[in-house]
Amino acid sequence: MAAYPREVILGIDTSLGTAVAVVDADGVVRSEATSANPLGHAEVIGDLLAAALAAASVTAAIGAQVDAPAPTALTQVVAGMGPGPFTGLRIGIAAARTFALARDLPVIAVPSHDAVALSILLRAAIAGDDAGRFAVVTDARRREFAYSVYEGLDDDGLPVRIGDAALAPRADLDAALAERGARREDAASIPAALLALAGARAVAASRVLTRDEPLYLRSPDVTLPGAPKRVTA
Repeated sequence: MAAYPREVILGIDTSLGTAVAVVDADGVVRSEATSANPLGHAEVIGDLLAAALAAASVTAAIGAQVDAPAPTALTQVVAGMGPGPFTGLRIGIAAARTFALARDLPVIAVPSHDAVALSILLRAAIAGDDAGRFAVVTDARRREFAYSVYEGLDDDGLPVRIGDAALAPRADLDAALAERGARREDAASIPAALLALAGARAVAASRVLTRDEPLYLRSPDVTLPGAPKRVTA
């Protein structure tokens, strides 16, 4: 069969560990590479990108029916925007922007929790179940959790987010979720493949899921110094 063009998306997220994936717009996963370490994003992001792109290239080369495009034919880059810790989150966003800039590709911003929610909702749909209202919960450190509440998929196949992401002390989280009628779904990682798929669906529907700035739920520890004190005689 003759080759035909298709969208190929690179997803990058460092809001928890470090996750990279290459997927087709229809959700077929070409490759994934991850590190569960919540630190050391800068040390592993380059190797994970190289591994994911190399694996996707091998997958394309051995396709039995269709000569699918190689990773050099990437059409867009999806960046996980958090919520997440300040330094780690910025590394993934910077990597996505740099990779895209070098190849003149658009960067699509997607809330990281949307990827987890999409995974939960697709599993429920396949099983014929109703996922109901639930909250994606991630460790924000300092005895706090970040959470986002979701309920169902919309007509574009994207998770319906109820309100913005929020931060809650560990001791208060369950009460906060009970107030919102949401089941707790803890996430230890962000699936980059589902992040990329969410980005592809948003592009297909001409939608913007979040602004292109990191979703921080607390201020960074490092702040600009104040004005110098006046020296008097």
